[in-house]
Amino acid sequence: MKVVLDAMGGDYGPSVNVAGAVEAVNEWNVDVILTGDEELIQKEIDKLQYKGDRIKIVHCTEIIENSDKPSTALRKKKDSSLVVAMQMVKDGEADAIISAGNTGALLAGGLFVIGRIKGISRPALAVPFPTPKGMSLLIDAGANADCKPQHLYEFALMGSLYMEAIQNQQYPKVCLANVGMEEGKGNELVKESYQLLESSDLPFHGNIEARDIPAGEADVIVCDGFTGNIILKLFEGVAHTFSDTLKQAIMSNWKSKLGGLMMKPALKSFKKQFDYTEYGGVPFLGVNGLLIKAHGSSNSKAIKNAIKQAKTSYEADLLQKITERIAEISQQKDSKNKDVSGDEQ
Repeated sequence: MKVVLDAMGGDYGPSVNVAGAVEAVNEWNVDVILTGDEELIQKEIDKLQYKGDRIKIVHCTEIIENSDKPSTALRKKKDSSLVVAMQMVKDGEADAIISAGNTGALLAGGLFVIGRIKGISRPALAVPFPTPKGMSLLIDAGANADCKPQHLYEFALMGSLYMEAIQNQQYPKVCLANVGMEEGKGNELVKESYQLLESSDLPFHGNIEARDIPAGEADVIVCDGFTGNIILKLFEGVAHTFSDTLKQAIMSNWKSKLGGLMMKPALKSFKKQFDYTEYGGVPFLGVNGLLIKAHGSSNSKAIKNAIKQAKTSYEADLLQKITERIAEISQQKDSKNKDVSGDEQ
């Protein structure tokens, strides 16, 4: 497998991206193409004393900064590390792209450079997160603030296919994020989406309230990107606050310190579950290529695991499975429309 990595993306630029690439090459048996300033990238490679031939550099003269407006940057910075990486996926020169850079530019590039899967109107960010019952998926987590019921149906479909392919879950439990469990709850978007999902062949299990999401009461949580991003940020904030509060309580006196020492292995395991570096990045589903968005403050471990996630998705034929299922549904709709048209005549 060949991964293209935006080496200039993220808060720390080439240093962590190159280190993550080297770690991934050594552990995951992949080839990595690094796009960006060749001189800076080569310096980092030399520091790590990497002498293999599985890392290539494609020199780029421009960088899309976090402060850049996505649409303008994509149009004006054609030789940026991100746009060049996107084009390589578009042209089939790489199987997946990973970037910790400008989120808006990455998502816009996914749409306008790589392009959408035929039949998908709105690609979405899909965020896997741990629960006591295993792994759940939140979709959309921030790509689309304003949505229609058809978009939420597409998110649910892609989310369920992701869980089947990546988490090996047959008939994952799909739920709609809402303010109540009852069918009639919520705004017009949620009510109409409920009806659409209920009439589909997806394993839809109705609404889910936010308090039940961390407990793993649904495998796929579907919502618009505005709601999803709030859920995600709250989830991250609560986990961080809980960890800090617990640490303060343990360090408050010698008795709690002693207890904390005894609990250290369990606490370390708990912390690992909620460490974003363990997951690396989140997939942008619905584009006609594998696209992984890594956190802006990613370290080398996060970049390495983002590459692992791309590899897992590639080996599971995730893109092909989504594409084939969407095409199958489109054919079924066309056939049904022809039947209806024939009956009317």
